[in-house]
Amino acid sequence: MSLGDEHGYGGDTGRSDRVGGSGQTRTRLPEGGGSDVYGGARRPVRTSRSLITVMGVVVLLIAAIAFANRGGGEGSPDPKAKQGSGAEPTAATGIRPVEGKNGAIAAGFSQSEQGAQSAATNYLVALGSDGMYSKERRHEIVNTVYAPPVAATQQTDLDKAYSGEKFLASIGLNPDGTAPNGLTFISRFSPVGAKTEKFGAETASVSVWYSALFGLAGESSKNPVAESWYTNTFELKWVNGDWKVIDFTQKEGPAPVGRDQTASSAEDMADAVEQFGGFTYAR
Repeated sequence: MSLGDEHGYGGDTGRSDRVGGSGQTRTRLPEGGGSDVYGGARRPVRTSRSLITVMGVVVLLIAAIAFANRGGGEGSPDPKAKQGSGAEPTAATGIRPVEGKNGAIAAGFSQSEQGAQSAATNYLVALGSDGMYSKERRHEIVNTVYAPPVAATQQTDLDKAYSGEKFLASIGLNPDGTAPNGLTFISRFSPVGAKTEKFGAETASVSVWYSALFGLAGESSKNPVAESWYTNTFELKWVNGDWKVIDFTQKEGPAPVGRDQTASSAEDMADAVEQFGGFTYAR
């Protein structure tokens, strides 16, 4: 919409030189027959009133922007009074997220909702990594992520699942879980967001939404790297000063609509994974 489309624009409601009510104006030429080249009876254009109106709008806009950007001072609204139940992004709280790490996995999460979300998010990344396909590395991950009473059972079950030759062959890996020569195995989970489903002093339930890259990059790959979307819900328990997993469930999606982008070559995908290391700490 242009400025000329507004009825009465300019504030001169007494003028009658509108054309058919279309919102357009007609230029009035000087009328002949008089010594006044401007037509004599024609009233002068009231530019002062238009200028005052424009300046008034500008001042109001500046005042509105300044008011909206106020924060932290006296009289500012209480953030606790914010309405709505939508998810809030992670913000700085002044609380140190973790106290250290166990191997390559963050550890020492705070006993809070933020700490539970951070634990679930980091454990998701570890459980979705290619380290799960190496027996030694898998044992380290399981013992770090799961609560002690659960870790032993999980380790036995996961050894059977990840060491099965049929399973490994189905995804194109060698019996020892390594990629064949000339191929690069990719298994990487990238968290998009997390939310607390339930929270208590000793237990918590946290859902993590993420995208997963999985497959083999290489010219001879029969299982090229593909992207998929899932949501995992972790049941956590406070054990020995840290959050640990006691169970989790997985469901598909939400999955966004894919854009019309050309898939990268196998070489480019392999190079990207080797050059762009995964994050050691998520959320």
